[in-house]
Amino acid sequence: MIVPGAGLPPLTAARLLTSWTAAPGVLGGVAVLGGGYGLGVRRLGGPWPARRTVAFGAGVLLLGVIGCSAIAVYDDTLFWTRALQGVVLLVVAPMLLAAGAPLTLARDTLPAPAVATLGRLRRSGPARALCAPGIATLALVAPPFVLYLTGLYPLELESAAVSGLVALGLLAAGLLYAVSRLQIDPVPRTTHHGLTLGIAIAEVVTDGVLGLVLWLGPLLAVAHYTGVDRTWGPSPRDDQAIGAGVWWIGGDLAGLPFLAAIAARFAASDASEARRIDAELDAQEAAGERGSGLWWEQPGR
Repeated sequence: MIVPGAGLPPLTAARLLTSWTAAPGVLGGVAVLGGGYGLGVRRLGGPWPARRTVAFGAGVLLLGVIGCSAIAVYDDTLFWTRALQGVVLLVVAPMLLAAGAPLTLARDTLPAPAVATLGRLRRSGPARALCAPGIATLALVAPPFVLYLTGLYPLELESAAVSGLVALGLLAAGLLYAVSRLQIDPVPRTTHHGLTLGIAIAEVVTDGVLGLVLWLGPLLAVAHYTGVDRTWGPSPRDDQAIGAGVWWIGGDLAGLPFLAAIAARFAASDASEARRIDAELDAQEAAGERGSGLWWEQPGR
């Protein structure tokens, strides 16, 4: 186990797999999320889709990996490792956690008073406002720009408390977007999946804008990275360029399963609507045939 800090040895392929750190906050959060979900599945007393459990478990596992693996060990030393944490926190983990339908599980297993409280919160005005397409989209798009363009990033590198708050903020913003867009769980307001799909495709452009800003823009947290005792690996400019690629390409690749899920739900919704309309038309046609059948059967009259 390597303790994060200055003077770390070069990050090799072997150390990428073997370097770990015990982060109490991460381990505690992972235990609460995973344990709470597992307890809910056990208390359900009925069938629960295995794919939901697998998705939620994968999201929890990823949070543990980026918080305790070599990615966390070197996150104050290399720009790209913290960029990778950001992509997982904002895009990948929220998508997996939302696919696990945790709010539905909570509704089906929590005591009635807690369920009633959750229902009131879901129907509240602030909840409806937060889940509006524009606000939810802003929650996904804005955080990286705020982090890198406001001076917050150097503070995150120097303060464990700020770093923890940034991580929680990214995860919360990603969950707001993923839950409100996937709409697997009950949400304050529903949005047509076609609109959601269009918004998700348009958001790919913002990943490119962020990547260009980081790639071509000035170096960030120069004082911090200058003070880090690192004589190996990429130069600060190359390190930031790699991080730009992580946000740009990694964010787009991570969003592909999300787009696929939205497209599948869009297609299923359209198919369901088509079946409903066909059934109504069939019923109307059958009613018309019953009303005019005598005339058809006796054309000479």
